[in-house]
Amino acid sequence: MENENFIYCLEVVSDVDNVKTTDVVQILENMALTQGISSIYKTCDTIEGLEDSLNALLYHDHHFQDYEIIYLVLPGEANNILINDYYYSIEEIAELFEGQMTGKIIHFANLKVLDLTDDECQYFLDITGARAIAGYGFSSKSLSSAFTIDRLFFSMFYQNDDLREVVEQMFQKNYKMCKLLDFRLYY
Repeated sequence: MENENFIYCLEVVSDVDNVKTTDVVQILENMALTQGISSIYKTCDTIEGLEDSLNALLYHDHHFQDYEIIYLVLPGEANNILINDYYYSIEEIAELFEGQMTGKIIHFANLKVLDLTDDECQYFLDITGARAIAGYGFSSKSLSSAFTIDRLFFSMFYQNDDLREVVEQMFQKNYKMCKLLDFRLYY
């Protein structure tokens, strides 16, 4: 039996009852067809919706252990996410994931800046149990990381799970975009 690669993607939208196909959905579908990386895609428009989606993943999805990457497409500012006009800190997000992300890579799209101090990084990793947290130092709604670097990161990770080598290879393959978006990996 062939090993499958899985990504769990959670995207914040303005209204879950009125969702159009987003760029992220199209990219995930294309990755499934061309790279063999399957995904589960969910949307939320409130913090309760975020929690419900995470709880459904943790407690009702029998394939949870197969998801190595948790892909969060969440707008916000540096180390904060914005849901329904309210900001939540990276510490609050860590507490939502408390002890549930053992061995997972938590990857934030470039809709928000991820700029963690050593203490913030260690806190997030300790609280969540995550293996690593990734994101970008450059935030942009017009230049989506999903089209380039996110896709490259997911693909390379599933070819080689040594994170240092993956980051080195990413910069070798697409140095310009990695620098422009300021790709960051904390572990």
